[in-house]
Amino acid sequence: MATDVQAQPASENALATTEVLGQNGVNKEEQKNENKPRPKPQRFKRPDYNTIHSKPLPLEVYPLPAFIPHNPLSVVRIAIALISHSIRPPSSNEKVHLSYFSPETQSVHVTDAESIKALWERGFFGAGSLSRSEPRWLDQEKRKRGLEASQTSEERTRKVREDRRQFKLQRAKEQAQAREEQLRREGKIVNEENLASIVASEASQNADAAAVVPLDNSGAQPGDHDVSENPGSKEESLEAVRKLEEELASIEDQEHLQLTLEEAFFLTYALGALKVFHSDTPLESSSALFRHCCSYTSDPLADNAISVPIAPDNDFVMRYAVYHHFRSLGWVVRSGIKFAVDFLLYNRGPAFAHAEFSIMIIPSYTNSYWSETEDRLAECRKKEHRDWWWLHRVNRVQTQVFKTLMLVYVDVPPPWDLKAGGDVDIGSVLSQYKIREFMIKRWTPNRNRN
Repeated sequence: MATDVQAQPASENALATTEVLGQNGVNKEEQKNENKPRPKPQRFKRPDYNTIHSKPLPLEVYPLPAFIPHNPLSVVRIAIALISHSIRPPSSNEKVHLSYFSPETQSVHVTDAESIKALWERGFFGAGSLSRSEPRWLDQEKRKRGLEASQTSEERTRKVREDRRQFKLQRAKEQAQAREEQLRREGKIVNEENLASIVASEASQNADAAAVVPLDNSGAQPGDHDVSENPGSKEESLEAVRKLEEELASIEDQEHLQLTLEEAFFLTYALGALKVFHSDTPLESSSALFRHCCSYTSDPLADNAISVPIAPDNDFVMRYAVYHHFRSLGWVVRSGIKFAVDFLLYNRGPAFAHAEFSIMIIPSYTNSYWSETEDRLAECRKKEHRDWWWLHRVNRVQTQVFKTLMLVYVDVPPPWDLKAGGDVDIGSVLSQYKIREFMIKRWTPNRNRN
């Protein structure tokens, strides 16, 4: 009987233990905490790119009033608008931006802050000389010094990568704990003292090891000043604000917008929104700028390159023909040197999505003029030649960055610059170049078998 009396509390303790632990030996409180939905991390507020980049080109458009069939007054409004536009036609260019040609970099530089903002926000033209794409060096410099500034795209990218790294660490930790629990149920773990070390090793192996400086949800870094949180009198706050304004004014923006020759000529010839200077001398006409760009592309060191006739297969002429072609179709065309191609095609711009297509330009000498002599034919075949190794290398790089390779063949016409140094009819010249597009996709048996 004594043994029965002593065994009864033990059974009650066992029942209490099973009630607390629940099924599979897991604490019920821990199960409740695990089943609760975890709060989502607060994301930073992105700028309203739809409003910032609402205009695709640096032009002002004046649409006519809407025509309403059941409202006769709409016809009157349209007539008044047409008459006013014919008497005093509005200008599509509110401001002609000034730029300077750089022979060292063979590019065009824009230094005015308003012009830089307008050209970037309306068409994504150019790139910051000290930034990845958008000119934000001044904001980055302010943040480095602990001053107030808006969060840059590079900092937002670091914030996203840090959140992704923390998510991978948490996921790896949970997977390691689940694996440890499964092994404990199967009785394969004898020593439970190594649980923490196993979990830590599993988490470190499955997560990224890159260390990134964390930012808070607002994008602020340690050392940022906040005058409203500083204790003290009103005079101290005003003094802090005054010092902050002086320090902000002392920072000089050392960045300029760098335009490629194709972008600069498109803004000058097609849109009339840019004026280019070279050695303090303005290039007044589009013909002069066209000949200037062709001469620096063919032989930048020659003194009399402008007076030399332009070759029909000049690199600038073919590149601009392709650039003008895709810009006219509504694509945002940017330089593709980062991915070893000529151009990248964006649907709306780099602020909205990555580039969809990458372009490689190949000259094509299909005109009968290029096959009249054997020497001329051999020279053309040498320029057209691309081996399979070249195609595989380019296509493999574009596949790794999730872009579709597009081979653009430009049919080169016979020589057209018969008057060296004279004016060039750019419209008639560009009409002689025909463009053919071929998309290349890598064929894999597992994905393309059917």
